Amino acid sequence: MASSLETRVALVTGAAGGLGQAFAQRLARDGAHLVLVDIKPCDGTAAMVETLGREAMSVICDITSEESVGYLAAEVQARFGRCDILINNAGIYPIQPFEQITFADWRRVMALNLDAVFLVTKAFAPGMKRRKWGRIINVSSSTLNTVASGYTHYIASKGGVVGFTRALATEMGNHGVTVNAISPSLTRTPGTEGRRPRPGRASMDEEFEQIAKLQPIRRVQMPDDLSGVVAFLASDDSAFMTGQTLYVDGGMVRV
Repeated sequence: MASSLETRVALVTGAAGGLGQAFAQRLARDGAHLVLVDIKPCDGTAAMVETLGREAMSVICDITSEESVGYLAAEVQARFGRCDILINNAGIYPIQPFEQITFADWRRVMALNLDAVFLVTKAFAPGMKRRKWGRIINVSSSTLNTVASGYTHYIASKGGVVGFTRALATEMGNHGVTVNAISPSLTRTPGTEGRRPRPGRASMDEEFEQIAKLQPIRRVQMPDDLSGVVAFLASDDSAFMTGQTLYVDGGMVRV
C-alpha cells in the first residue's frame, strides 16, 4: 500500500531543527519529498529525510525578504516543478516587557512570524490553486489563550497567523486547497531548552514542568505530539477541513 503522501512535495520553513525537523521527518515517513528551508543549513534534517528514502532539497533563505523568497520559489520549481504542502513553521519568541519593546523589536517579530507566512504562501499558493490540490499549514501558538506576560509582540503576530489562516481558507477552499493552523503549547526542543525562562522561573526545566501541571495531559509537550497532526492536515483525510486552528497543547486551552 502506498504511503498517504506518496509523490507529494512538502516545504517546511524553520527546518534546521526543532519542530520543523520533526515535521519534515514525519512527512518523509509518510511518503513526501521535502524542501527544507532555514536561515542556516538543514544538513541534519536532510540526512534524516534521505535515510527514509525520500528526496531532500535544502535551501538557505531569508524568508522575510521578498527577493529571497522569489529565488526560493524558482529553485523549487526547477527541482520539483511544484510545492503541494506548505508548512509555515519558522518563528521567534523573545520575552520582553511591553515598555522595553522598541519598534525595531516589534518589526523583527512581525517580519518572521507573520510577514514571512504571507511571502512564502504568496509564492506557492497560486500553483496549488492551478493544480486544484494543496495543503497550507501555519503554526500559531496557544499563548493566544493563556496570554503570558512579556509576549505582546509574539502573541500579536500569532493572532495574525490565525486571522490569515481563516481569510485565506475562504479564498482557496473552492480550488482544492485547504488552509489550517496548529497552536502548540510550550514544546521541548533544543531551541526552547536553551532560552531564558520567564521571570519567576529558576530554569527552563521548571517552566516546562509548571506548564505541564496546568494541562489535563500532565507531561511536557514534545515535537512528535505535533507531527502526527501536521501529517493529518497534509493528507487527503483532512480534505473537508479548512480555516481551522487546532490546539495541540495537552488541554492547555482550557486555562
